[in-house]
Amino acid sequence: MNWLQLSDNEIMSLVTPIMDNLMDASTEIDHEKHTRDFSENMKKIVTKVELEKQCKSYQATLGFFTKRQLVGIFRKKGDVRVFWKQWYSKSDDEFLAFVHIVHRNDKLEVVNASVS
Repeated sequence: MNWLQLSDNEIMSLVTPIMDNLMDASTEIDHEKHTRDFSENMKKIVTKVELEKQCKSYQATLGFFTKRQLVGIFRKKGDVRVFWKQWYSKSDDEFLAFVHIVHRNDKLEVVNASVS
């Protein structure tokens, strides 16, 4: 699949469920669910202990993820990066959510993701 030639809507139909899963699993502090779509390298970086530590920290101060608003989709030669404005339940501040996805081994893999 040359997914880089898909329309923005088609790309978002593939990426949105991946990002929704990341957010839901982060809220639930569910490592297996959270790393489901991760590349092997990301799975090595995001350990169960580290995920739990990060989730408990942000949940204590910011609350849980609420709405997300698409900022943009950026295509490169071999990947897609999607950015959203992200909000939390205990903060009025706007945050930046980001996911970087490649198509490898016949599937889409998350090679980087963050909320800052």
